[in-house]
Amino acid sequence: MRLLSAKYKLLIILGLMSSLSGYTQKKIRVEHVTDGTFRERSVKSLNWMKDGQFYSALEENKIKKYSVLSGEEVETIVDGDELDLLIGSYGFSDDESIVLIMTDRQPIYRRSYTAIFYLYNRNSKEVKKLSEGRQSYAAISPDNSKVAFTRDNNLFYVNIASGEEMSVTTDGKFNYIINGSTDWVYEEELYITKAFEWSPDSKKIAYYRFDEANVREYNMQMWNDGALYPEDYRYKYPKAGEDNSVIEIHAYEIESGKKTKLDIGAETDIYIPRIYWTRDANLLAIQRLNRLQNQLDILHANVSTGSSEVILTDKSDTYIDFPFCDDLTYLKNGKQFLFSSEKNGYKHFYLYNMDGSLVNQITKGDFEALEMVGLDQDKNILYYTSTEESPLEQQLYAIALSGKSKKKLSNEEGHHGINMSGDCSYYMDYFSSADEPLVVVLYQSKGNRKIKVMEDNQDLKKKLREYAFVNKEFFTIKNDNGEELNTYFLKPVDFDAGKKYPLLIYQYSGPGSVNVNKRWSSGSFVLHQYFAQNGYIVAVIDSRGTGNRGEAWKKVTYKQLGKYETEDLISVAKILGSYDYIDKERIGIWGWSYGGYMSSLCILKGNDVFKTAVAVAPVTAWRYYDTIYTERYLQRPQDNPEGYDENSPVRHVNKLKGNYLLIHGTGDDNVHFQNSVALQNELLNAGKQFDSFYYPDRPHGMGDRRGHLYRMMADYIMEKL
Repeated sequence: MRLLSAKYKLLIILGLMSSLSGYTQKKIRVEHVTDGTFRERSVKSLNWMKDGQFYSALEENKIKKYSVLSGEEVETIVDGDELDLLIGSYGFSDDESIVLIMTDRQPIYRRSYTAIFYLYNRNSKEVKKLSEGRQSYAAISPDNSKVAFTRDNNLFYVNIASGEEMSVTTDGKFNYIINGSTDWVYEEELYITKAFEWSPDSKKIAYYRFDEANVREYNMQMWNDGALYPEDYRYKYPKAGEDNSVIEIHAYEIESGKKTKLDIGAETDIYIPRIYWTRDANLLAIQRLNRLQNQLDILHANVSTGSSEVILTDKSDTYIDFPFCDDLTYLKNGKQFLFSSEKNGYKHFYLYNMDGSLVNQITKGDFEALEMVGLDQDKNILYYTSTEESPLEQQLYAIALSGKSKKKLSNEEGHHGINMSGDCSYYMDYFSSADEPLVVVLYQSKGNRKIKVMEDNQDLKKKLREYAFVNKEFFTIKNDNGEELNTYFLKPVDFDAGKKYPLLIYQYSGPGSVNVNKRWSSGSFVLHQYFAQNGYIVAVIDSRGTGNRGEAWKKVTYKQLGKYETEDLISVAKILGSYDYIDKERIGIWGWSYGGYMSSLCILKGNDVFKTAVAVAPVTAWRYYDTIYTERYLQRPQDNPEGYDENSPVRHVNKLKGNYLLIHGTGDDNVHFQNSVALQNELLNAGKQFDSFYYPDRPHGMGDRRGHLYRMMADYIMEKL
């Protein structure tokens, strides 16, 4: 065999490297942002079975049962193809004998929907439709005998055995009275649509009643793809300072049909963000927020008499961040409950007696205890995620309810999302890092033992290498006050410090938000990789007012949204513009929703810094936005007019110098198209040149037009920056 010379070997190696380099340098296209090329695979629609040894998952229109320990399929619970049903989602009765199947889900707004439900009996193998027509939020009673649901603003229940359907309410009417579900602003800002709860003994239903009579309507014309006449769609939307719905809480007794109105106080201008049954089937817990959202009361109401008492009050000098602090849990001992609060400067968990007296603070420290993911009441252990390791990370911990014996369970640096079984024996860890996509791993809680990798996204990881995705470069940068802002760069793969690069800044900046984290994501992250591959440096920045850094950092923007965020972004842009490898004449910024609000403010107030800005669906005047969100941070316009006006883009149009692209959907039920119309009018009045584009009938997220939007935006930035 002839030996190869060292020179010849080197040529072969260089040739292979060149070939490999060509192979790994595939071009990212804008279409990849939305076409699923870089979509993560995950483990979805997973339900833990009651005994803790099995779980179920929806796969290929089948609900399959798996052994936790072996990972093997042991049963096909429901075959949707055999039943001629396309299963959207599902749930079990408490004894797991009945499967509640949802099909044909049709959205109303962001979280609300109607659907067609079916009941599948696992013993008889029979399936039957829950009711005629379409329903919402169907829920099986704890004793497995009935299903409650809403339809046409009324509340109903069905007896499973007989099929008999009963009306709990009859006075529901669109845009006037809602029973058992919520109005628009509760859905959007308090994340609640299902507004009824079965009692633990299945003998009562507690439910909300919304009176929208005094809430003003907002009107949207829906063009319906070329219909001869547009449709006029009106719905109740309370703008800042205007009337909200008047809320009542009622308890309905199944056997007698008796309705009892519960005492929630004499003041009607309030919010009821949540109701919970305690372990006592006659005692309902009601959370009550005042209009300015700086006081949260927990009431205990006797559902037989309607009387109630306040057993705990949480107050703030600024605002109660609800639903960030949404962890009211009643222990099965019937004597205590767990609650979360920011009263010590960071979100932490507390244990209370039923009379509201404090037992002890469970978690402590200068970090956020983010989410309770499990509560083992037999062993008195709380499982939770937190930022103790870093504001850029989310790690899993376990701690005794006494506040002792804390233990960190997750190991890898990054973001751990946890789905824990009801008995806390097992959990799924949905983990990703800054530069590696999702890995789903099954663990046994005892000994924190890894059982099985459920999904590792190896194909996607290979694809990211082929397309030369660049890693995030994390750093902090000081604003003009010397405060450090979390930031990361995406640089071109062939970055040369001796060259000058245009800089594109992306941010959201809204209260409590986090964009700078050690978590992989698709969507805008893929778009930013496209820009990096085309010679741009992308910077992602979290300004003051964002999350994971405590109450003082987050709530500094109180009563003056936009002020400090804009100052920070302008300050950072100037500093980055001084870097040798950044062209200070080519700095741009973009954002969506609150981020669009900020990009608009930045090109106006920072007109000597930013050359180009893109704003998608921005708020342009806070007086146009809803009560709950806006007043939480700004109070009412009557209380704080300067806070509403001083940092609204419509007040700064005369400052525009650079390139500005304004994009909005005319069917946006959240941030109304009115915002962009108002801003355009003011820009025109000021004689300013700008670019704008609207998407007919499309909502806040633009729906099926996102691909078009990203292409237009990318082309605009490539041309103007």
